[in-house]
Amino acid sequence: MTTFERIYEVVRRIPYGRVASYGQVAALAGNPRWARVVGYALHANPEPGVIPCHRVVMADGRPAPGFAFGGPDVQKAMLEAEGIRFTADGTVDMSAYRWQTNE
Repeated sequence: MTTFERIYEVVRRIPYGRVASYGQVAALAGNPRWARVVGYALHANPEPGVIPCHRVVMADGRPAPGFAFGGPDVQKAMLEAEGIRFTADGTVDMSAYRWQTNE
């Protein structure tokens, strides 16, 4: 399995109404130093809508500045449609919406 495939497998598991950070996805995919690689993989997402890359945000909860499928405003709208609320400064409350895994 390629690195990108490992990343896509993790991102597919992020539940509706939850988010994960790039670093969290990287760690779950096998290497906590792959956060930037996660960004590359999601930018090349071969199945938008199937691989929910909009659920991956910056560690501080900010939408991705380079969200490949319409920019950060589109990503924010997609997350809000799932019930995720943003704080006044435009970030996701990670303590409330971060995907909690047992891994």
